[in-house]
Amino acid sequence: MRNVLTSCLVAASLLVGGCGLRPLYANGSKGAVATVLADVDVAAIEGHSGWLVRNALRDRLQATQGGRGAGKRLRLDVRLEDSITGFGVRADDAVTRERRTLRARYQLVDAATGEVLLDATAAQDAGIDVVGSEYATIAAESSALERLASGVADQIVTRLAVFANRGGGQTPATTPAPTP
Repeated sequence: MRNVLTSCLVAASLLVGGCGLRPLYANGSKGAVATVLADVDVAAIEGHSGWLVRNALRDRLQATQGGRGAGKRLRLDVRLEDSITGFGVRADDAVTRERRTLRARYQLVDAATGEVLLDATAAQDAGIDVVGSEYATIAAESSALERLASGVADQIVTRLAVFANRGGGQTPATTPAPTP
């Protein structure tokens, strides 16, 4: 039984190795993804939710920038739409449940030419229980916004990493030669 299991594991590893999968952050700080992410500066984003998203983005990008601060070659412009919708209504028309949605439309722009390299969206939503205490409801809405900002930032950085991994946003000197 052990031999069969070992054989299956070896066969599976050969199949995975042959399918073209490779690590997104291959070559660490010298890789294409880290190089592009290190060149990104996050422009100011309007409002409290914008402040939260910008800080979350900068926290995630800071690791690739090696403490040098934001790069200047690429700029990330983000526009947010934050909404709270009540649903779950009792017989006395009181809302018992809310959904907070944070949507981001973002563009990765070449700072020198103004060319838009990537134009995409990210969105997250969270459910909020509306309770008798107004303070508790406001605290829940605020906590939900913090989680949503973090989730949207994760989506944006992941999309930027995939874009960079596919050769986007690289300077001609850093673009790797195609593999045969």
